[in-house]
Amino acid sequence: MTPTPDFFDPALLRKYNLNGPRYTSYPTALEFNTEVNDTSLLTAAADSPTNALSLYVHIPFCHQLCYYCGCNKIVTRHADKADRYLDYLAKEIALRQKAFAHYKVGQLHLGGGSPSFFTIEQHTRLMTMLQQAFTFKVDAECSIEIDPRHVDEVYLTGLANLGYKRLSIGVQDINYDVQQAINRVQSTSHIAELVSHARKTGFESVNLDLIYGLPHQTEQSFKTTLAAVKAMDPERISLFSYAHLPDRFAAQRKIKDAWLPSAETKLALMKLAMTSLTQAGYALIGMDHFAKQSDELAIAQQQGKLHRNFQGYTTRGELDMLGLGVSSISAVYDMYGQNPKALNDYYAALDSQNSVVVKGTQLSRDDMIRRDVIMALMCNLYLDIDAIETKWDIVFHQYFSESLDKLTPFIVDGLVGLSRSAIEVAPKARLLIRIISMSFDAYLAGQLHQQRYSRVI
Repeated sequence: MTPTPDFFDPALLRKYNLNGPRYTSYPTALEFNTEVNDTSLLTAAADSPTNALSLYVHIPFCHQLCYYCGCNKIVTRHADKADRYLDYLAKEIALRQKAFAHYKVGQLHLGGGSPSFFTIEQHTRLMTMLQQAFTFKVDAECSIEIDPRHVDEVYLTGLANLGYKRLSIGVQDINYDVQQAINRVQSTSHIAELVSHARKTGFESVNLDLIYGLPHQTEQSFKTTLAAVKAMDPERISLFSYAHLPDRFAAQRKIKDAWLPSAETKLALMKLAMTSLTQAGYALIGMDHFAKQSDELAIAQQQGKLHRNFQGYTTRGELDMLGLGVSSISAVYDMYGQNPKALNDYYAALDSQNSVVVKGTQLSRDDMIRRDVIMALMCNLYLDIDAIETKWDIVFHQYFSESLDKLTPFIVDGLVGLSRSAIEVAPKARLLIRIISMSFDAYLAGQLHQQRYSRVI
C-alpha cells in the first residue's frame, strides 16, 4: 500500500474543515472599501521602500463559458473587442507610467479570463506598450495562462519569442463526462503536445492546473487524470478544491448538486492527488501547489524564503504589484486598490479621467504587522517572533495575547508549537494553515463573517 503523506490526516481535516480566507492578501478583499483612489495608489508608490515591481495584466475575455469558473470574465467570440481593450490598457499604462518610473519590473503575469484570447499580434502590441512604459529587469519572469483549446504550436512559439518563460495550462480533469459537465471538453493528447512544444521553444517552466470536487469525478477517474498529468512531466502542478457557490456564480447553476462527489469522496480525491504527486517526487508548496524538488519554489520553501501574493506563491519577495485592466488589484506598500469589475465602468473611468481605482483599503500599522505574521505562517509554516519584534518594535506575546489564546486548540492537538521566540506549524497541519492563520486575523469577528469564505477542503 502506498503510504499517506504525513501532512494528510483525515480526522484533523474533518475537525478543522471550516470556512476561511485563502490569504492572498491581508486584509482580504472582503475588507475593501471605497475610501481609496488613484491618489492613494500614487502616494503608496512614492512612499514604498522597494523599487521592485510585479505587473499583473487582466485579460477578461474567454471564447466559451466554463461552468465551474468563478473568475471575472467576459464570454465573447468578437475578436475586435480585444483591440478596444488594448486601447484602454494603453490609457491606463500611460496614467501609471510616471508614478512607477523608478521601479524595476521583476515579474509580469497575464491572467484572465483567458490571455490566449489575444492573437499574437495583440500580445506583441501589449508587450511593446509595457516595455516602453516600464523598466524591465534582464531576468524578469514573464508568465501567462492559456486555454489549450484555442492554442497551437505556432501560437506558443509566438509567446516564447515575446519573452514568456512560464506557462500555465488549465487541464482541470481529462475525463470526458467531467469535461462535459463543466462545459470544457478538450484533448489530452493536444495538451501533451503543447507541453512538449513549450519546452522546445524555450519555456523554462510549465504549470498544469487540476481541480478536485468537480461533477462526476471518482477516485478511479481522477487516478487516470493524475497519471496523464504526471506523464507530461510539468515543473509545477496546481491542485484546487472546487468551491460550489451557485448563489454567487450563475454559471455554476448549470452543475447539479447530485453530480458532485460527496464530502467523503472529495476528501478521498484530495488524498489521492496529494499521495500520488508526492510519491512522484513533487514537493507540496504551501497548501495547493506542487513543484519538482529542483524547482525554485521548492528550494525557496526549504530555505524559508517563500512569498505569497494575489497570484499565489512566488520566490520574488518584496515586490509591489501593479494591476492593470478590468478588476485588477494593485498591492503597493501600505494600500490595496482594485479597478472596476465591469468592463464599461473601467472604460468610463478612463474616458472621464476619474479614478480608475474604485475600491481597496489603506493598511493601518496593525494591518501591516498582522500581514507579516500571516504571510510568514502561510508561506513557511514558521514565524520568527524576534524578527517581528525587531521590525515593528512590539512585545509579541503582549501584542498578540488574544491571537495566541486562539492557537490553544491547535497546540493541544500537536499542530502548532509556540515558544518565546517562534511559532512552528507541524508538518501534519500544513493543510490547515489557513485556519491556523485566522487566529491572527483581526477582521474575523464571528462565524457569520467566516461564512463568506470557502471551506478548506
